[in-house]
Amino acid sequence: MPHRAKDSPADRLFGALANPTRREVLDMLLEGSRTVADIAAHFDMARPSVSEHLRVLRDSGLVTEVKQGRNRYYAVDPGPLHDVREWLDPYERFWRDRMRAMGTVLDEVEADERG
Repeated sequence: MPHRAKDSPADRLFGALANPTRREVLDMLLEGSRTVADIAAHFDMARPSVSEHLRVLRDSGLVTEVKQGRNRYYAVDPGPLHDVREWLDPYERFWRDRMRAMGTVLDEVEADERG
């Protein structure tokens, strides 16, 4: 089995997406960019904790950060999600083929029972 990097971009991406709070932050940012204060107001946690979640999302490439005056605005960057989709495509094809094969078997069983 090949050795895998423990801190590859894919590992950081899936690590970021594994946390439900970070997924909720991404959902919020789909509506548009927001400041840390806007995001923190949505959660029952200290602002430094929200900042840590945003750092993980930024480090994984899922959000961008733009400083305007005293505020930092965060927005979704869909690029890494496109990479995940490409990575998942072979698995989707695998399961589609399996379901098609199962449908064929079920059609044959039904035909045998009728006939």
